[in-house]
Amino acid sequence: MDSADDNVRLEPLGPNKEEKKHAQIENGGGEDFDPHLHRHSEHPTTNAETLVHLLKGAIGTGILAMPEAFKYSGMINGIISTILIGLLCTYCLHVLVRSQYVMCRRLRVGLLTYPESMKAACEMGPTCLRRFGPWAPAITNFFLIFYQIGICCVYIVFVGVNIKAVADEYIKPEISLTLYTLMFFIPFLLIMMVRNLKLLAPFSIAANLITLLTFCVVGYYVFQNLPPFSSIPAFGPLVSYPLYFGTCLFSLQACGVVIALENNMAEPKSFLKPFGVLNVGMVLVTFIYVGLAMMGYWRYADEIKPSITLNFPSTDILAQAIRILYSTAIYISYGLQGYPAVQIILTNYILPNMSTSASDKKKLTYEYLLRFVCVAVTFALGITVPLLGLFISLVGAFCLSALGIAFPAIIEIAAYWPDRLGPGKWILWKDGLLIIIGVVGLVAGSYSCIYEIVKSLAEGKT
Repeated sequence: MDSADDNVRLEPLGPNKEEKKHAQIENGGGEDFDPHLHRHSEHPTTNAETLVHLLKGAIGTGILAMPEAFKYSGMINGIISTILIGLLCTYCLHVLVRSQYVMCRRLRVGLLTYPESMKAACEMGPTCLRRFGPWAPAITNFFLIFYQIGICCVYIVFVGVNIKAVADEYIKPEISLTLYTLMFFIPFLLIMMVRNLKLLAPFSIAANLITLLTFCVVGYYVFQNLPPFSSIPAFGPLVSYPLYFGTCLFSLQACGVVIALENNMAEPKSFLKPFGVLNVGMVLVTFIYVGLAMMGYWRYADEIKPSITLNFPSTDILAQAIRILYSTAIYISYGLQGYPAVQIILTNYILPNMSTSASDKKKLTYEYLLRFVCVAVTFALGITVPLLGLFISLVGAFCLSALGIAFPAIIEIAAYWPDRLGPGKWILWKDGLLIIIGVVGLVAGSYSCIYEIVKSLAEGKT
């Protein structure tokens, strides 16, 4: 998918779709207008490819951090909460994609990006939102960019920490984490330079196979010497729950990737079907997370580390191999997760400010320069705050409480405003509750994470 694919384009999509499009225009559009017929992607992905990308985008470093998250929530509370948060995330993704489709029909455009959807929501929705219209795209882009850059930072720290854990067994004296992280700057830069999302599909398949292998190895270690289940706390302290919430949200919510994938599908109508890409993918992801988190916390209890791979015996060849292999899988995901951030900055802030006479070569040069800057920024942040678990929780609580819960609710209110909110305006009340959940999660989770990060850095814990 090239950089232009995020723009609204009303270009021919083939004879049948072209005929339907002309018929819609002749009939006046309205409720008969189908936005999907007015999309154009140069490299559309199939349902299977989209599912592969979704699984790879959702199953990242967060899954290996979930056992530590259960330390904050407690075992029983963690199992129940993860299933509920998984359902909440899936529902909010449905709300977001469905509401964007409704707004596209009202505006008679083929595609709306997330920032465009928020701007339209503020302009169409309740009067109290109108004042935020001019600022909505910038605010949404800020959260989207922070989210994707934050994920990339987490991936860099993950690779550095795990490779250092292996190398420390063979290299004496030990080399600092900073140097190990910097060693991977060029490889991360190279994968960020891949501009076509479709080219990453085969690598995502390989990464998914590595992930399955990692689960097998995790199972091998966690099923050994299990303590009595009754010895594991069922509930954690309430003050620690925001840290669990942030990590869980980071792990399960993939709104940035989902929007990009749905927009790039050859058959987007299949995305929201009962047994479509989104439901199948999220059900698989949720139960994988619950199972691995439960077993990891059961095996290591309070000794669990920010990545469960760090709990494996460092001298075991199998443990060393899986740390390297899963680091490779995370490295592959870096290109996928960095893609939305590059597209947002490029299409909203760089290309519009360039001269109309700018050559394609100049535009391409600026794009590659942007990709280099994104990699440099993620490395700078990852080296400055190499606290894997807390970084994961902060990104989840701060970004995804807004992007994954509150913002979709706002967009849905606007999409059905003012006279299609259902009996008793139940959609308004339901979305109001989602907005409250999102705001509370953002404030409480971010405060807890920042407090713990400052405390850890002050105590020299890195």
